[in-house]
Amino acid sequence: MPKTAVYVLLLALTIYGCSGKSASAHRQMDEVEYQLDEQWPELPPGYILGQPTGIGIDSKENIFVFHRAGRKWTTPFPDSLISANTILALDNKTGKILNSWGANLFILPHGLTVDKDDNVWVTDVALQQIFKFNSAGQLLMKVGVAREWGDDSLHFNLPTDVAVADDGSFYVSDGYGNSRVVKFSPSGTYLFQWGTHGSKVGEFDIPHGITLDHKSNVYVADRENNRIQVFDSAGIFLKEVKNNESVSQLPSVTIDHSQNLFAIDYDFTIAPNILEKGSTILKYNDADSIEFHLGATGKKERTTSWFHDISVDSQGNIYVGDISRSKVLKFKPKTSANQNSSTK
Repeated sequence: MPKTAVYVLLLALTIYGCSGKSASAHRQMDEVEYQLDEQWPELPPGYILGQPTGIGIDSKENIFVFHRAGRKWTTPFPDSLISANTILALDNKTGKILNSWGANLFILPHGLTVDKDDNVWVTDVALQQIFKFNSAGQLLMKVGVAREWGDDSLHFNLPTDVAVADDGSFYVSDGYGNSRVVKFSPSGTYLFQWGTHGSKVGEFDIPHGITLDHKSNVYVADRENNRIQVFDSAGIFLKEVKNNESVSQLPSVTIDHSQNLFAIDYDFTIAPNILEKGSTILKYNDADSIEFHLGATGKKERTTSWFHDISVDSQGNIYVGDISRSKVLKFKPKTSANQNSSTK
């Protein structure tokens, strides 16, 4: 074969290979393998869900939701306790309410997490406190001084979320008023803290959500900096995981059973009028690049929504709390959804 022909053949193969790889990568970004479960949750007739600000999952795959029961964030904060139950346990398949509690305990619900022993931890930004309950709703611990803000070892300033290690020690993202992460012993004794306000490494602009991986590394949703910062259990900075879109916020982060990293973002403009562009779910690959965006309809596009918290169960179902429409959304992997529909 003439050299010219060989060159042309090699060039064609190179172009074909590159275009094939590019098309595959493009399909991976475009083809989101999830769909919205529009029948979930199945709440009682007439039941009104408040803004669902916190979501967690226990060892039985029950979904726990912390909601505001008709109350919204106002300045100044309301002074009275919410008279309705604010913590719901939902069946992960049907979305029916299995249990509820929390009446007359909270002013302004925010974050929720469930630890390995199925204890439920929540934060109240108005009360400036962290609460720990057992799975039946019995109060086990309170940390922070009620209605008093501060930046010392005894006080918080609008704390947002909690992450609990396997040994029972826990981390608090604190929060709107403070720009720090605080670590406590299992009994609630202050251990240490890190972080100041800013956009540099180790600084935060509203640490809004927090979670741990299987190595006890700490992942912080640095909301206004539109990024995730990762630290070891001693608070030493490890890396930054960016959202590659120029949006307003990255409010929450979670890690699934396979150690896949998920987050949610939110975008809006305020000039000339407030325009809510909406939220998406982000899934990251091992290289900390985004695999896909998933919007409120189950497609890539942003629509009216404001995702506040995210959790993923062992089957890969994704749950988010949409505070714009006061809804909890469940997204199923398409293979799982198809299998379920074929068995009905």
